Amino acid sequence: MRSRLPFPVALALRYFRSTRRDAFTTFLSAVAVGAILVGVLFLILALSALSGFQDLLRSEILAQTPEIEVELPLGLAREEAEAAAEAARRVAGVETVQTVVRGEGWVIHSGRVVPVELVGFAGGRPPAFPGVQGEGPGLYLSSVLARSWGIEAGEVVEVVSPLPTLTPLGPQPRVRSVPLAGVYEGGKVAERERAAVPLEVAESLFGGGRRRLLVAAGGLERGLEVAPRLTAALPPGSRVSTWRDLNRPLFFALRLERVFLFIGVSLIVVVASLALLADLALIIANKREDLGVLLTLGATPGALRSAFLWLGGLLALLGTVLGSALGVGLALAADRYRWIRLPGEVFFVDYIPFLVRPRDLAMILGVTLVLTLAASFYAAGRAAALDPIEAMRR
Repeated sequence: MRSRLPFPVALALRYFRSTRRDAFTTFLSAVAVGAILVGVLFLILALSALSGFQDLLRSEILAQTPEIEVELPLGLAREEAEAAAEAARRVAGVETVQTVVRGEGWVIHSGRVVPVELVGFAGGRPPAFPGVQGEGPGLYLSSVLARSWGIEAGEVVEVVSPLPTLTPLGPQPRVRSVPLAGVYEGGKVAERERAAVPLEVAESLFGGGRRRLLVAAGGLERGLEVAPRLTAALPPGSRVSTWRDLNRPLFFALRLERVFLFIGVSLIVVVASLALLADLALIIANKREDLGVLLTLGATPGALRSAFLWLGGLLALLGTVLGSALGVGLALAADRYRWIRLPGEVFFVDYIPFLVRPRDLAMILGVTLVLTLAASFYAAGRAAALDPIEAMRR
């Protein structure tokens, strides 16, 4: 025996199919579907482009951020700082510990001056200095600064600290002459110039300064696990910060940017939902007499409500599926073939990257379906409220 569709589904499919007599209604349905398609398409493209930019930015920032940074108490003697570093090395999960001293200063060469963040280090270069070219102790500048100044390895550069030292002529800034040992590849997202000097030079410039320990635990997630264990092993007053703590303002700004972008672009979906509501309202107005006949023949208001819910759902589903397929396809193709180029000397990347996250896609589909189904539910309520006698009157 051939199965038959339920009455609400059959009625929804009947109105879903286009006929010449209902050409204008069909046009409005196409507009509603197209609006939903465009809304979903632009939401996917906008969020995937933002995700691509943020992922590259996050990767570059984290590549220059220590997994764990320990700020030792101010005024700690060198022997005590070395003892704290040794205690940190004995903590389970810690792979390497490096002592650094940071401070603000200037680099001077041939009458040219540039403000820098001076980082004194011992051992290997800190994470903030990627792509180092050169060996041995000395000064390390960004390749861009060294190239613009025309400085070659071995040339002597003056490093100045704002911390004064008393002389017979009064307070004078502390100056050290350091040979250029090499350069590093400065990232385009760096907020300012950095310069690396040997630890003893930085200590003489800043009078010891506040020492920090850069701790590596073998990965970002492992760093989050090791950080709580470091606190108990370090001197009182030490402050332990993970890569997440060091970049908390940046991560908050990135999340806030995503929220506002999503809300702004979602307005397209809101307009598409209103177009769907107008389309369903027009169908109800055009089919008013037919609906009145159906009600007098025994159709219940609940059946009509279900029929228009099915009709709105079919239109919303069609627009959502088409928009999702087109948006994901365009985003993947644009990222793979780098369709949209950017000036590399201005931005930190020379093309617009696209990254489609499953979570973003699920959120887009969820919001779209909720808004469109809400419009369908309102229109279906209007259909269910029809009076059969009034509906058949012309």
